[in-house]
Amino acid sequence: MLENLKIGILGGGQLGAMIMRHAIDFGLSVSIMDNDAHAPCSRYTSSFFCGDPASFEAVLEFGKDLDVITIEKEAVNINALRQLEKQGVRIFPTPDTIEIIQDKFTQKQFLLSHNIPVAPGEVIQGKNDLYQYESKLPLCLKKRRDGYDGYGVMVLKTREDIAAAFDAPCVVEELVDIKHEISVIVARNEHGAVACYDPVMMVFSEEKFILDYQIAPAQLDEEILKEATNLAKGIADAIQLVGILAVEMFVTKDHKILVNELAPRPHNSGHHTIEASTTSQYEQLLRAVLGLPLGATALHLPSLMMNVLENASLNTDRQGKLQRLLDIPGAHLHWYGKEGKRPGRKVGHVTITGNTIENVIAKAESIRKILN
Repeated sequence: MLENLKIGILGGGQLGAMIMRHAIDFGLSVSIMDNDAHAPCSRYTSSFFCGDPASFEAVLEFGKDLDVITIEKEAVNINALRQLEKQGVRIFPTPDTIEIIQDKFTQKQFLLSHNIPVAPGEVIQGKNDLYQYESKLPLCLKKRRDGYDGYGVMVLKTREDIAAAFDAPCVVEELVDIKHEISVIVARNEHGAVACYDPVMMVFSEEKFILDYQIAPAQLDEEILKEATNLAKGIADAIQLVGILAVEMFVTKDHKILVNELAPRPHNSGHHTIEASTTSQYEQLLRAVLGLPLGATALHLPSLMMNVLENASLNTDRQGKLQRLLDIPGAHLHWYGKEGKRPGRKVGHVTITGNTIENVIAKAESIRKILN
């Protein structure tokens, strides 16, 4: 019986909180571990463990009495998860899947080995290695591990930029001539059943490399959308996914698709599925890891999801701004309840639904004026 299962989530941020929201619908008992005692999930469960998901000892202790463990972040201890697997705990996505994706270069090599097109990249050990690439500038630099929400990505345009570059193992990529960025959320269960959501168009902040907003469905040629969906399905099978996978892709100006990055968990580009799809990505994750049938992924309504980032303006009459926002038909607010202040971090998101893309975009423009 589902209600007798003990589920654990490594990571207690907003993604974990949204998984918990849907776990309640299934009557599940959920435990959370995060190294921040005030993480968003801490207020929603009496079974919250303050510990580092990257610590072998902490993960082993957290998981010893659980039935199933899943993740809402990639920075988790693989060796501990493998040990828990030997003890009979079911880990989804599997430690092997997480390990491939944790390292951006290993991820890239895995995709290439399965004939998945990617942006070419080379490994460096530290920023001094970058001077040999000076003649190839501009370049994109990505930390191999632990990057998220734009942290761990930078564009190097001049020699002077190298001095301020990450001094850590990184992947160096030539800049891709990007026309669009898209994402496909794909789910797969242990039986090999696969379900894809419609590709969404993503628009990023050029300054922070963080998702500004996304539009569903992506307004692109049907052949491009079909190819993107097939790539996502192929990757899910190749990596033996059990759970949810976000596949971020570039569409180049000459209409080619390159896979940029993978995330083996619910993703910012799938937030809209809570209001706009038959089955949200969070419910779908639970279905996949619990051995339940995958849910329908149909999009009911056009939608736009806009991230809300911490800024000084937002904190001026925040209550009044949020009330005006919620007065707009089809606007759905998700406020994460994060403590403390850090400019540029995600503190919430708004999903806007409507009858047409044009209607949705018009509402989004009104909301942006309210929040800024």
